[in-house]
Amino acid sequence: MAQSKGGAIRAGIGGWTYEPWRGGVFFPKGHPKTRELEYASRALTSIEINGTFYSTQKPASFRKWADETPDDFVFAVKAHRLTTNRKVLADVGPAIERFVTSGLSELKSKLGPINWQFAGHKKFEPEDFEAFLAMLPKEMEGIPLRHALEVRHESFVVPEFVALARKYNAAIVFADAEKFPAIADITSDFVYARLQRCAPKVETGYTAKDIAKWADAARTWSTGKVPDGLPAAGTPGKPVKKDVFVYFIAGAKERAPAAAMALLAQLR
Repeated sequence: MAQSKGGAIRAGIGGWTYEPWRGGVFFPKGHPKTRELEYASRALTSIEINGTFYSTQKPASFRKWADETPDDFVFAVKAHRLTTNRKVLADVGPAIERFVTSGLSELKSKLGPINWQFAGHKKFEPEDFEAFLAMLPKEMEGIPLRHALEVRHESFVVPEFVALARKYNAAIVFADAEKFPAIADITSDFVYARLQRCAPKVETGYTAKDIAKWADAARTWSTGKVPDGLPAAGTPGKPVKKDVFVYFIAGAKERAPAAAMALLAQLR
């Protein structure tokens, strides 16, 4: 975890089980598959759990993941797709409850943001989206919950969405991607970024110049300000310290761990 004049900055990847990371690319040659999370969590400071998006996990799995990671490690958790992949979001209350009570509390202090990812065809419908936000629980079994909204349709790039996210203290996920809109507004007490342009021919995924640029952006986010050059859709909020979570995801995924480690090194 990197510290700045703002809040804490964490960097990581999505998941920890990926065949191309084996054999020396990330995991050392011969490293046991059963100890990959143990290794990854000591090279990085956060990991976004993606398996929760596709299937319901058992409490014992969350407990095991917590036990295998360092005390100061934090997971982000992607919400199950049945909580967001609906035509009418106002109807997803039971699905939200099933997800948040599926065992997330077993992560205890290692539970970081929940990423609610929406399909690329899902458009912004203010009343329905506010009904969804109103159903997101603020805590679970005494553990405060942080919510991040990963929207992927251009209709969300409006001041009304920024204001709505800020009203419910939900972060808008910033995407550095070819296909999805980039919204750099700060709407919560934390910032969540997913950098998705890792290049296969660049050993660290992003060039050294771009790693330095994103390190500067993370530092700026941590002070509560939008980095210069990044697109904001709404009015600025009050600049106060923010925790920052940066994940290298998609693109040339085999380069993601090296990108995250390079960012952490730059931040130090």
